[in-house]
Amino acid sequence: MDNPVKLACRSVWKLYGNDADSFLAQNFPGNSGKRPTSQQIRDAGLIGAVRGADVEIREGEIFVIMGLSGSGKSTLVRCLSRLIEPTAGEVLFEGRDLLRMAERDLIEVRRRKMGMVFQQFALLPHLTVLQNVAFPLEVQGVAAAAREARARAVIELVGLKGREAYFPRELSGGQQQRVGIARSLAVEPDLWFLDEPFSALDPLIRREMQDEFLRLQAMLHKTIVFITHDFDEAIRLADRIAIMQDGEIIQVATPEELVLFPATRYVEEFTRHIPRAKILSARSVMRALESDGAPPESFAGDVDAGDRIEAIAARVEAADAPFRVLEKGNVIGAIDRQAVIDVLVGREAGR
Repeated sequence: MDNPVKLACRSVWKLYGNDADSFLAQNFPGNSGKRPTSQQIRDAGLIGAVRGADVEIREGEIFVIMGLSGSGKSTLVRCLSRLIEPTAGEVLFEGRDLLRMAERDLIEVRRRKMGMVFQQFALLPHLTVLQNVAFPLEVQGVAAAAREARARAVIELVGLKGREAYFPRELSGGQQQRVGIARSLAVEPDLWFLDEPFSALDPLIRREMQDEFLRLQAMLHKTIVFITHDFDEAIRLADRIAIMQDGEIIQVATPEELVLFPATRYVEEFTRHIPRAKILSARSVMRALESDGAPPESFAGDVDAGDRIEAIAARVEAADAPFRVLEKGNVIGAIDRQAVIDVLVGREAGR
């Protein structure tokens, strides 16, 4: 992805305990290149919630941060939005360091450029759907008519038109989450943080909300940081995924790269039980076309290089001839029945 970097962090640490700042500054100054070990952190009586995180999130991408409970993913997101203060490091939003920003400027960035959705819906129970969605605009000082018009537009966008006068108690869990999403979108954020927003929903509603989320992203093209512990959810949504373990980011890659080229045994175990057909694309299992001078092949049709094997398996398996693999209209390879079968039974290339 060649889009400019929207949000980045450089060697971000969050240590909990007495004199955490001094521990890092005195023993591991930023220009030394040294990092404390887990044991050194424990010996100092500290807890390493985030340890030396480096990441770049590009404009328009869905960047998923995932890991098991206690891995540091939610703490990292709160550092990125400066809801909590990192112990050390830099957090750059559009090139500006949020950690050096004056409080007044930070409040303006949060109000006008960032949207946040958390697992807890946090709707105001005494306000209607319309009033809840319009609330952040009211905080900004937007005139009543303008904020109501904007609120109605995003309520329709998330599929809740007709429920503007409902109170949160009159809505289902999925509908309440849609209100939370609409409220965060009302300010038209450039950067959208979502911390396990669907984890409290039952599986069917969760799937519907994922579909809704992808539909909204296709329309709005936001830069999104999405937290989850569910790898199925991550691979459905992510352009790239950061895997965290014990406060450290141990790999950043596309879902496909995580499966084909895991950086550690932990990442390999994390992805082991995910059906490969959901993740691998035609690009990853295609073969090169015959070189010049070979007899021309006949093809049953075309597939896109990014198509998941799951989506094209039935077509390719049923055909007697291979399919051409296209990328931006150019033929880059071919995929046949055997390649698809190998993925479905676990014999995909690279494993």
